[in-house]
Amino acid sequence: MRHRKAGNKLGRNTSHRRALLRNLVTSVVVEDRVETTLAKAKAVRPLIEKMITLGKRGDVHSRRQAAAFLMTPESVSRLFATVAPRYGERNGGYLRIVHTGFRKGDGGEKAVLELLGAEQELGEKQQKRAEAKARKQEELQKQLAEQGGADEGNSENPAA
Repeated sequence: MRHRKAGNKLGRNTSHRRALLRNLVTSVVVEDRVETTLAKAKAVRPLIEKMITLGKRGDVHSRRQAAAFLMTPESVSRLFATVAPRYGERNGGYLRIVHTGFRKGDGGEKAVLELLGAEQELGEKQQKRAEAKARKQEELQKQLAEQGGADEGNSENPAA
């Protein structure tokens, strides 16, 4: 009988599971969106909700509790400065879990964890990435054109 044995084990021992969940919470706070398995997403949801609630409280004790759990100081400052104020009027439900299908290798069900209200920031990040990619592609085409022109001018005809 599994009486009073709450929580998913995720196939890991206690320390590994705790580290995994801390890393996921930190990644969600920093990136606003993370792709993972459905079981991990469901296991990490209450922890993210708790971190955002600590961020909304905003006192020194809450900041220290968050710092003890999150992995990086940058994630703590982002939690208190940008993420938590976004949900000032909202009582819970800060996270969305979207099922994205099955993993090709082992068939594990995948999901995307994303913070609500982060669509604008994610769109800006995506736009910056697309611009950088286009610039890089343009530079590569320019280099190829220069090399192609230089090769044609220096080529000698060995048959003649």
